[in-house]
Amino acid sequence: MSAVELDRAVELLVRQVGHWQQPRWSAAAEGGNVSRADLVHKLVQEIANLAADVEGEPRRDVPRLDNDLALPDQLRVVAADLVAAGPPDAVLAGAAAAVAATRSAL
Repeated sequence: MSAVELDRAVELLVRQVGHWQQPRWSAAAEGGNVSRADLVHKLVQEIANLAADVEGEPRRDVPRLDNDLALPDQLRVVAADLVAAGPPDAVLAGAAAAVAATRSAL
């Protein structure tokens, strides 16, 4: 069930930001001093770290691409990697909660 929750959370966030142009990505996230793009990239990195941990692999930095419009695709990829790694439901639920929290902060 948690994989479905994570997929749904990712889709909701992607629908929220998928049409954004660069100025919206560059704007500060709500109540913070980082850009929306930085906040989403931080989420992408957190989920990539979870996948690496589950797979027993070393954590690797997710590249910050020149074009912030690629962030929704990066999020989809790392979330799919996490699900494919077969983590415990608690890890998936934590990832889904992180996605939801990021979505709220945007």
